[in-house]
Amino acid sequence: MFRRFAVGAVVVLMSAVALGALIATGLTALTGGRRLAVITITVLVALALLRRARRGAGRSWQPIGQLIDATNRLGEGEAGVRVPEGHQGPMRAVAESFNRMAQRLEDEDDRRNRLFGDLSHELRTPLSILRGEVEALKDGIRPSGPGAFSSMLDDIAVMERLLVDLQTAALTESGRLELHRAETSLSELCRDAVAPFETSAADRGVTLRQSSDGDVWVFADPIRIRQIIGNLLTNALRHTPAGGRVTVDVRPVSGGASVTVSDTGPGIPPDQLAHVFDRFVKAADSTGSGLGLSIARDLARAHGGDLTADQPGPGAWFTLTLPEAAGSPPS
Repeated sequence: MFRRFAVGAVVVLMSAVALGALIATGLTALTGGRRLAVITITVLVALALLRRARRGAGRSWQPIGQLIDATNRLGEGEAGVRVPEGHQGPMRAVAESFNRMAQRLEDEDDRRNRLFGDLSHELRTPLSILRGEVEALKDGIRPSGPGAFSSMLDDIAVMERLLVDLQTAALTESGRLELHRAETSLSELCRDAVAPFETSAADRGVTLRQSSDGDVWVFADPIRIRQIIGNLLTNALRHTPAGGRVTVDVRPVSGGASVTVSDTGPGIPPDQLAHVFDRFVKAADSTGSGLGLSIARDLARAHGGDLTADQPGPGAWFTLTLPEAAGSPPS
């Protein structure tokens, strides 16, 4: 009995030393999501080790050593680090959790690398144009005048929109976007969002119409919802030829409400329909950042809703769903 207790005490002591080394190595080598990953793994390991200590030290320490080694390698930035999942009991659960965490970290790194690559590409074009225009003015090749400065201001505006969109995308993805929610009539909110586009639609020869199948009150941030609808209307008007129609349809659905923005344009090619919400995906004639639809969907999901794309008929259909406000609408 005493021997079993002594062995258990040694296990706990060794566990504490191992966990201390794990925390020190992890927190020194990792930042951000990786630091959180190490802390999470440490807690899981601690629980597994304590359970082992209670059962005595008659079993192999190999899986624990593998886990500590894998965590150190992960902290040093090594890709593809995994631990065997063939063990039984709590160590199997810890190994599975570690491997899921490692996969998520790799996915996060991939997304970050793609984002930086796409951002570099998007900024390179307006910066190159701007630099060429400035050099032409400096060398006297292009005369100075309102036209020259207007062109440069347009390039600067493109970069400003891109940076604003990136900031919004970063806030929504990290869950730090602040929403100022209020109980709001969705029909009235859509009317407010549609109004600024009426002149543009008329100039293009496009009919812009709003329909409503009953009003629904939603608990949402009016500014962000108008941003979503505004983005959808901008895209719809851009791709709808003269004589066409853009419709904003509001209707109640089970547990909430939906807003569908549809047009009579050429629609979305089937091979691109699954990628319309990907970052930096945009049409060849687009002057936007390529982040608009991605941000719009992130904003919808931040409200507890969603934004989907479909093509049940002519043109493109985008449907925003939002949960219904609890209780009765304000008087």
